[in-house]
Amino acid sequence: MFWEKYSYSQIKSKVFESLSKNTNYRTENIIGIPGTFLDTDIFYDDAPFLKDAPFLSTLIANPNHIGVHTFGDEHEDFFAGTQELEKDLIKICAEEIFSAEPNTYDGYVASGGTEANIEALWIYRNYYKKEYSASVNEIAVVYSADTHYSIPKGIDLLNLKSIELDVHPVSREIVIKDLEQKIERALAKGIKYFIINMNMSTTMFGSVDDIDKVTSFLNLVHINYKLHVDGAYGGFIYPFTNRQNSYNFKNKDISSFSIDGHKMLQAPYGTGIFLARKDLLQYVCTNEAGYVKGKDFTLCGSRSGANAVCVWMILRIHGSEGWNVKMRQLVDLTSSICEKLNQWNIHYFRHPDLNIVTIDANYMSRDLADKYHLVPDNHNEKPNWYKIVVMPHVKQGIIDNFMTELENEQHKRFK
Repeated sequence: MFWEKYSYSQIKSKVFESLSKNTNYRTENIIGIPGTFLDTDIFYDDAPFLKDAPFLSTLIANPNHIGVHTFGDEHEDFFAGTQELEKDLIKICAEEIFSAEPNTYDGYVASGGTEANIEALWIYRNYYKKEYSASVNEIAVVYSADTHYSIPKGIDLLNLKSIELDVHPVSREIVIKDLEQKIERALAKGIKYFIINMNMSTTMFGSVDDIDKVTSFLNLVHINYKLHVDGAYGGFIYPFTNRQNSYNFKNKDISSFSIDGHKMLQAPYGTGIFLARKDLLQYVCTNEAGYVKGKDFTLCGSRSGANAVCVWMILRIHGSEGWNVKMRQLVDLTSSICEKLNQWNIHYFRHPDLNIVTIDANYMSRDLADKYHLVPDNHNEKPNWYKIVVMPHVKQGIIDNFMTELENEQHKRFK
């Protein structure tokens, strides 16, 4: 796990060099592209600060990264310069973070983890339809009760069957007995093909599904499945804080990952990343996109090249070693919260390698949760849990103030 750290000067130079290789709306004879630079009445391009602002300059230049640039030899060449930066970003994510061998994967910067998760379901549905002549009634998606809502959303969009697994109320682990029973019932009802979603950090709890237990059972009974990893939250932290884990491309049971740049990376919203093994994206080729050179394999179609450049810039300014330090600092700060909660016998859930603490709502007033903007597990009913996420803006002083007020509530509670 290593990628080189660049200085800001190096990053600026590489971004502007990439922009110079793109087609320029202002200087070239372009009359066939249904796009242009950002409206100059409000986004003027001659502001003096732009010469030192590579991301904003890219945003104003407005490159379209439609298509997938790791797939095939043909793709839109109008924005080839910044597309190369996206390819380098995908290489860092696939090879350095998730241990893929060179040239064994494809990927692109999606609009977020939701799109990336649905892209995976779409690919595997079509894979089963084409390779096994499966009907949608023979395909089911398996996921835990703590899974992000994007998976049920994708199931609804793609008209697939749904198998939701129980989780243990304390450990938040998938109940393997429930997995066994529901797979057995699904097979009896004519389900032949399975799309498995594993969570590398759930949204509410930060729990990590035990992928080895799940795949051990699936492989033992010879289930026909494709496995997708939802790493939208955990993808840029868990591999750094738990080096000895099974969530990587060395694990032959994994076919794809989703990760989000707009969470841990502090990138603008709209920077999810989809990664998949080679020869899978072909199942979602939109042949009708004949006017797009190289066709389109994504759910979103046109997408901002600036967002891809921004994520590349963030990873390069830190380098792998700097990013490792930053993520471990967040985990250490999270651990300090848990030490206090243990002292006060407050019930909570926290995965030791992640920066989420989910506190039992019985141990905290609604007023305190609202004051510090803690997220409840349910906005419509009485919450069972409140979530703390230790992000870079969460400083020690904020934590100290919150913990003092929480401690005072415990004293009043037991008077």
